[in-house]
Amino acid sequence: MAELKRAPLPHDFHPPVPSFTVVSEDVVPGAELKDAQVYAAGNTSPQLRWEGFPAETRSFAVTCYDPDAPTGSGFWHWSVVDIPASVTELPAGAGSGAYPGLPDVAIQARNDYGSKDFGGAAPPAGETHRYVFTVYAVDTEKLGTDGDTSPAAVGFNLRFHTIARAQLIAEYTAPAGS
Repeated sequence: MAELKRAPLPHDFHPPVPSFTVVSEDVVPGAELKDAQVYAAGNTSPQLRWEGFPAETRSFAVTCYDPDAPTGSGFWHWSVVDIPASVTELPAGAGSGAYPGLPDVAIQARNDYGSKDFGGAAPPAGETHRYVFTVYAVDTEKLGTDGDTSPAAVGFNLRFHTIARAQLIAEYTAPAGS
């Protein structure tokens, strides 16, 4: 199969902001995603922990985006906003429909699967896609979106309220013929 042209990352179109640190027990930068983060295998949002964000942070948002999806606009796998500034870690599975470990005030917006949870990696057979997990430090406690807000509208609001950003990028290759 021909090598796919790599699409730009979602933040390539946003104003530059400072960076901070995000780490995960489940996502290793540049490595293959674990089966737990694959749609057909585990469909479990990864554990994420962050530090070094600006003192003026009022809340956080977390997203997962596949810039390589064959849609012309990428594919949003996860969008969570209004995470209190006192929360600096999400456990694995926080993005499930039951939201274990997700603060009550946080809002999961719908993803491009159409559900309000984490939807795992699912590239076409034989393709390798990147999955960009981003934590945004936000300058307001409430982003002004709700669970029915589209991922594009969440991104639009984040563009104007992000004061710092941290990201992990991993890959997943779908088995040929799957």
